[in-house]
Amino acid sequence: MTASVISAESIPGTGRAAQGAIELRQVSKHYGDVVAVDELDLTVQPGEFVTLLGPSGSGKTTTMMMVAGFEEHTAGTVLIDGRPVDSLPPRDRNLGVVFQNYALFPHMSALENVEFALRMRKVPRPERRQRAEEALDRVGLGKMGGRKPRQLSGGQQQRVALARALVFNPAALLLDEPMAALDKRLREQMQEEIKTLQKGLGISVLFVTHDQDEAMAMSDRIVVMKDGKIVQSGPPEEVYNHPLTDWVASFLGDTNLIPCTIVERNGEEAVVDLGGLGLAKVRDRGASGENYAVSIRPEHLKFRTRAAAGNGCAATLVSSTNLGATVRHRLTAGGHELQLRELSSDRGTRILPDEELWVGWDADKAQLLVLES
Repeated sequence: MTASVISAESIPGTGRAAQGAIELRQVSKHYGDVVAVDELDLTVQPGEFVTLLGPSGSGKTTTMMMVAGFEEHTAGTVLIDGRPVDSLPPRDRNLGVVFQNYALFPHMSALENVEFALRMRKVPRPERRQRAEEALDRVGLGKMGGRKPRQLSGGQQQRVALARALVFNPAALLLDEPMAALDKRLREQMQEEIKTLQKGLGISVLFVTHDQDEAMAMSDRIVVMKDGKIVQSGPPEEVYNHPLTDWVASFLGDTNLIPCTIVERNGEEAVVDLGGLGLAKVRDRGASGENYAVSIRPEHLKFRTRAAAGNGCAATLVSSTNLGATVRHRLTAGGHELQLRELSSDRGTRILPDEELWVGWDADKAQLLVLES
């Protein structure tokens, strides 16, 4: 991976970011009878990187557009640094926005595109030209200011859009799937560079994506949305390892979902009956519903000896698929189909189909959750 070309000193006038707190109070958006966002409460703290994650139609982009002022909400209040901005047009909300298609003016050069944000704010021409040049230079495009967008690669266009969004020192930055059009290698590089820049500036970011890996890599907090509502919110590792429902567990990566009945609950641990897999101890975060399941991520399921202590069961191998760095094994156990993923380097001997094995998991790696589907 190439070295980052973006630094915290990159954008003139942004030595210290504004507070940048974003708050939505009971915000809703209706399109006729369709409820796109339903009484949403959300706060982005100053300097926090918050990702709205969800499938198409979950309301995440609509939520961002209401914060930016490009969509008018049906009910509720949007605040920036504690000040209601419901009646303010987008240009007066002091928010930098980078769209999925970058929204660069095709007839303007890269320099003119960055300069445009300052021109709209009545910054004198000599100052805006200097600030725009410095902004492009710091994002690695100092020699490309005269090029039109069509003469730039996707990654270069994204840097122009990012420089334009930050050059006027916004209170916060809104990113609407800005890396969706980039190839995997460039996308991963830009993820690191944007995160480095955000941390260096201390600027608040509200980020929209449907890419679970991207959300895990970049976020301080992930807000999972479904049908216009927040279904879970927390640090990436918390949401991934301790999903509250089977939908969240399945949406945020692969998992083994095993229906269960609760035998005993004791604080943050529960004893459950997994049917053909027997009794097991699992992590309990207070899930409440009518039906329950246990979620075990494939990487948390391990091959063990039958004599090993803790949760475990007999299993039969169905197939193994080498994915390069990892091997994915498909198993059957107690009438359930399971996935187990291990590092390729951890497999000393090849396992044959129909071979009988013993698999197990640690109690703190298995999560009791509500079974919705």
